[in-house]
Amino acid sequence: MPRVRVLYFALVREKIGLAEEEVELPPDVGDVAGLRLLLAQTRPILAQASVRAAVNQCFAQPYTPVGAGDEVAFFPPTTGG
Repeated sequence: MPRVRVLYFALVREKIGLAEEEVELPPDVGDVAGLRLLLAQTRPILAQASVRAAVNQCFAQPYTPVGAGDEVAFFPPTTGG
């Protein structure tokens, strides 16, 4: 199975208790939304709408594809100033 590297930042990392992990992608998971649903089964904070994602260090939308070797980061929303 293809694997992705998942990173967690700030409050998301604190709630999950991990900074990063390797995750195997089942055949039916091909985008950020699918990965979030998969991970939210054991990491409920990822089900919150306010959690943002990035794929390979670029802001991502739920429909952004993820695949073998990608780096996916989850983090709380940020504010500018």
